[in-house]
Amino acid sequence: MTNIVGIDLGTTFSALSILNAIGKPEIIPNADGERLTPSAIFFDEENSDIVRVGIEAINSRHLNVERSVRWIKRHMGDANYKRKIDSKEWTPVELSALILKKLKQDCSIEHGDIRDAVISVPAHFDEVRRKATMEAGKQAGLNVIGIVNEPVAAALYYATTRKVSGKVLVYDLGGGTFDVTIMEVNGHDMKIVCSQGDHALGGIDFDQKILEILEQKYKEKFKADLISSDEDRAKFEDEAEDIKKTLSRRNVAKKMLYGPAGNMKVEITREMFEKAISSLMERTDILVEVALGEAGIEPAGIDKVLLVGGSTRIPLVQQRLEKMFGKPPETAVNVDECVALGAALHAGLTMLREKPDAVSAGISSSLMDINLTDVCNHSYGTICAPVDKETGRRVIQNRIILNKNTPLPCETSQTFYTLKKGQAEVEVTITQGEGTDAEFVNKIATYKFELPPDRPAECPINVTYSYDVNQRMHCKFEDVESGRVLEVDLSLDQDGNMTETNKKEKKRQFASVAKAKVE
Repeated sequence: MTNIVGIDLGTTFSALSILNAIGKPEIIPNADGERLTPSAIFFDEENSDIVRVGIEAINSRHLNVERSVRWIKRHMGDANYKRKIDSKEWTPVELSALILKKLKQDCSIEHGDIRDAVISVPAHFDEVRRKATMEAGKQAGLNVIGIVNEPVAAALYYATTRKVSGKVLVYDLGGGTFDVTIMEVNGHDMKIVCSQGDHALGGIDFDQKILEILEQKYKEKFKADLISSDEDRAKFEDEAEDIKKTLSRRNVAKKMLYGPAGNMKVEITREMFEKAISSLMERTDILVEVALGEAGIEPAGIDKVLLVGGSTRIPLVQQRLEKMFGKPPETAVNVDECVALGAALHAGLTMLREKPDAVSAGISSSLMDINLTDVCNHSYGTICAPVDKETGRRVIQNRIILNKNTPLPCETSQTFYTLKKGQAEVEVTITQGEGTDAEFVNKIATYKFELPPDRPAECPINVTYSYDVNQRMHCKFEDVESGRVLEVDLSLDQDGNMTETNKKEKKRQFASVAKAKVE
């Protein structure tokens, strides 16, 4: 039987979990014996073919920051981001694949070949970032059978190991991202209601606030800058992270700063830290309020608040949540590991659904009573030009076809019409975002859909969007009269751009958003 694994590809740490013979997920330690692997990469200075990933990369970072990569998850989906090491420009997908390859190789030492995997992503990740994550897994030699939203994976693990029921809010504050997800849980029946999040809000932002305090105190004493090089910055970023962790246990953290103008002892209190991060915490509060509004639930209507991610260890986080919901949040499982553990469960459910013969009887019997209903985390639409009823003129707008928070799997269609006589093509763009204003939605890709010539205006074009339970989207544009079809799946080329691939006799294109100047 095949190994079934779940991977938490994190901003600061990553982890891999495997389902054991009785369907229970277990974290697999890496080659260093650690359960968590730092999401860090270092390219050896003497031999660029040697790539160090994990704690060795962290320890080497202070030697040459230019050959070090950290926090690459924040750049996932950015086709313009490249890191040049020697003569090669590395994309976020390629760098992330190195981290995944490390996890895969270390696990295979004890468990044999690792192929089928589910990789977790922040719930708010857009379609490009999701596909970039899947492509990274593919480049690492994995068969990515699906992706799962991080708070969903965590809640899945909570619900299968602890008594969780009612309306549940999952508060996921990790090293680099923040998600809040509301779900309804009844035993092993789990239904996602909605999610909100920020892909640039997490523990490393808290570290930077501490670093700012250190820089300020050093400048006040010596009238000089604490940081004079990239290597200095790397060293003091690690110092700041250590201070943050200390302040989660104690009220005061003390450090010696060894700077270019002299050395000094510094004390940072928890109160100072909490004041420094107050604006960041307000951003999380706003997103929680937005999620509650989407779900139509008052704080008192939430039965449990579940914590996920290492940054939820900060006392202020727990205090603010207790004040907002009138009850302390739960930390009954390891907040650093529950996403990977839940991802393995999700992988097992996916295999049971798609390849049941490849799943052992022990795993099958353990998972067969779990029922998870996920939702679309964004709205998807297309650009069209309907006639304004007041002015009689056509206006460019975004028309939502697939609504946010629609339960998966789902499929929906709308009919649009060509604009003019003799129109021989339609420009199609798949959009992602809320609202009708075309300027404020994410246009992921645009393509030309060829139509038969010499036809009148107002020829119908059916547009069908579908989203499956493995977070894979499919779009179909069909010219009703001629039967011509443009089918669009979501995929990336080697540079991280949405790409077009023709398949057999049909015009199929791989993309993530389509634009239609149709009504």
